[in-house]
Amino acid sequence: MPKAEAFLHGFYVLSAAGAGLDALALAMRTGLSPGMKAGARFSPAGQAFPVGEVEHPLADPPGLEPDFDSRNNRMAWTAVQPLRAALEDALARHGAARVAVVVGTSTSGMLEAERAFARRASGRGLGPDFRYHQQELGAPAAFLARALDLGGPALTVSTACSSSAKALATARRLLRLDACDAVLCGGVDTLCRFTVHGFAALGALSEERCNPFSRNRHGINIGEAAAFCLVTRREGPARLAGCGDANDAYNVSAPLPGGEGAEAAMRMALKDAGLAPAQVGYLNLHGTGTVQNDSMEAAATARVFPEGLPCSSTKPLTGHALGASGALEAALCWDLLAGRAAEQGLPPHYFDGETDSALPPLALVRRVERHSGLRRVMTNSFGFGGSNVSLVLEKP
Repeated sequence: MPKAEAFLHGFYVLSAAGAGLDALALAMRTGLSPGMKAGARFSPAGQAFPVGEVEHPLADPPGLEPDFDSRNNRMAWTAVQPLRAALEDALARHGAARVAVVVGTSTSGMLEAERAFARRASGRGLGPDFRYHQQELGAPAAFLARALDLGGPALTVSTACSSSAKALATARRLLRLDACDAVLCGGVDTLCRFTVHGFAALGALSEERCNPFSRNRHGINIGEAAAFCLVTRREGPARLAGCGDANDAYNVSAPLPGGEGAEAAMRMALKDAGLAPAQVGYLNLHGTGTVQNDSMEAAATARVFPEGLPCSSTKPLTGHALGASGALEAALCWDLLAGRAAEQGLPPHYFDGETDSALPPLALVRRVERHSGLRRVMTNSFGFGGSNVSLVLEKP
């Protein structure tokens, strides 16, 4: 029996670049991202690390239950509104029990917990609006399923920075298992002090815009985002052709120095898609700007694509959106296949231009130029604990 196809429809995103794929494309073309700013609100005392904040107004879900009242869920709700017509069509076609939701996240409602605990520390109690359920990792999928009357499987994936890339792979798996006929799928993560302070404690944050693969790179910028699409068997602008999932089992926060886990994920995705490396036209790098991540990813990429492949990291313009980054960057790749590459070109790699001689050379995209005929792209997402996911998207 042939494997069921998984086509991605109608991606919509919220990020530091703005609302929608047009705003994200404009940021890629100009190098300007309105929400990327240095600020002290989330940073440790006396510091002001750059973060990527969503400035677009968030919608109020009707009848929002206190257990689900969080910025994370409001951002998810806002991002799925442009998909409502397609979702209603799927419900009419298949029935609520056959429409699933899979979401990747890592923070969930942590921001609300921080505010409540700060209030309690000042002697005023947790406050009347706080619910412990707000910070449950499963909250985003449970909230969307209830708010949208979806009766199929409702899953939240939380594997750090690979969460929403793995959510997309999970959506395809549900279709292939015939557990559903359509999946509302994506990722959402929101800024909070816990995350920014944690990465600061690791010495992983950059005090200026991150500088991936430069010899002068110093670390990451944390960001927030939401990115959602509808995954079905019906043909759309791009299909999820290959998924590769590997785990380093090496260190709780550091990747395998040689990039063997990242390499395994990329090769698995290519094999799953039935492709040779030369058949891929662009790679969206995980490219965080840390010394260790860029080193191992450059080594792995050079081994998988020895002939070179146009590639770039887009995190200088969005920040690292953690659990939402996989879906956000998959959305950008989907947009390229839907026609943006021919219209605008591949996303340039924004950095200071000073390559690191200690890294294998990569074919980094240096300028905006149209790219016609793009048919296949890959995107990488690598998370804490060595959770490596690579996805291949293909134009039908």
